Amino acid sequence: MTSLPRPLNHLLQALPAAEFEALSPCLEPVELVRESILVEAGAPLTHVYLPHSGVISMMVRLSGGQAVEVAMIGRDSIYRACTAFVDGISSTDAVVLLPGTASVIDVAVLRAVADRSAVLRNLLARHEQALFTQAQQSAVCNASHSVEARLSRWLLRARDLCHSETLPLTQELLAELIGVQRNAVSIVAHALQRAGIIRYSRGHIDIKNPEGLRETSCECYAVIKTQHQRLLNLSP
Repeated sequence: MTSLPRPLNHLLQALPAAEFEALSPCLEPVELVRESILVEAGAPLTHVYLPHSGVISMMVRLSGGQAVEVAMIGRDSIYRACTAFVDGISSTDAVVLLPGTASVIDVAVLRAVADRSAVLRNLLARHEQALFTQAQQSAVCNASHSVEARLSRWLLRARDLCHSETLPLTQELLAELIGVQRNAVSIVAHALQRAGIIRYSRGHIDIKNPEGLRETSCECYAVIKTQHQRLLNLSP
């Protein structure tokens, strides 16, 4: 049997042939349009998203209007599949942070295939654990580390997901994502630019020196990356 082409998503790439062939006819390609809201907190999950490119941000919004990112998902994972197996209600907003493409699949279809496949259930559980690890470490980071370290960690993670040195991001958005005031991000961004680590211009950040960015980041970037690779059996 001729193997079906696979989208560039780590979970889909890791599936054995039988499981992928069961899911493949039900995978629908979609564009991830920047700033679009895929799912709102409190809404039922009817579909799950498996990005091929771009970044989906999981945001928690407070009653005062503030919003903070708890995790970001790219081609390395899947958006909240395990939630669909429990109560099916999203606890966060899912916002497209950086544009790209994804596969979507109906929750009922994913459940049906997972009911028949221990391999798929195991993969979904590992991806959910990796997501929880990221959210947990991000919470610790935002509570304990400097703005410079947090911003550096965030930019490195986004760079990994996008495979790009250029990120279309404003300082206002970055401040919201890491839970600080805009002027704090502006001060740090200017310092990183003077050091030749990044260049900021008209809503775009160019990472000029990734190694320098790692030096200004805290240990949280390496912890998240290492745990993700371990849980999903990825090569460093």
